[in-house]
Amino acid sequence: MPIDPRTEYLHLTAAGTATVLPGGEHFWSLPTAELDRLGSGWLVSEFEFTADWSNWEVHPIADELVYVLSGDVEFVFDEPSGLRCHRVRERGLVVVPRAVWHTALVHATSRVLHITMGAGTEHRPAKASLRARIGAMRAAGVPLGPSWPAS
Repeated sequence: MPIDPRTEYLHLTAAGTATVLPGGEHFWSLPTAELDRLGSGWLVSEFEFTADWSNWEVHPIADELVYVLSGDVEFVFDEPSGLRCHRVRERGLVVVPRAVWHTALVHATSRVLHITMGAGTEHRPAKASLRARIGAMRAAGVPLGPSWPAS
């Protein structure tokens, strides 16, 4: 069954079933009860990003797999020890740990595949100054994490 994850999402259940769902606005406008039900499984989706994310998000139930298919994205984790960044240029995989707030700075138009268990996901606004804050931390020599591939 061919699937285009740009327009369709794939829902995977613990029972081993896979269901193709209409993606985009159609999916996100489903009733809350339906989104909650789907949140107990894994959602496979692809997005194109042209700008920094406008919010932080956290997934309390499971780690999230984020695969950068193309572009240049810097994932920012808000951990108890402080901010940690992982920049992926062109292709690469990031695992977002469960219960860690995260956002992304988009350095070039990027296509990203997400595999997420969405139950309990929360959002909070990201400040527009985050990019400048991270730049200042780097300039001050604060270690923030690796880039992949190394440049």
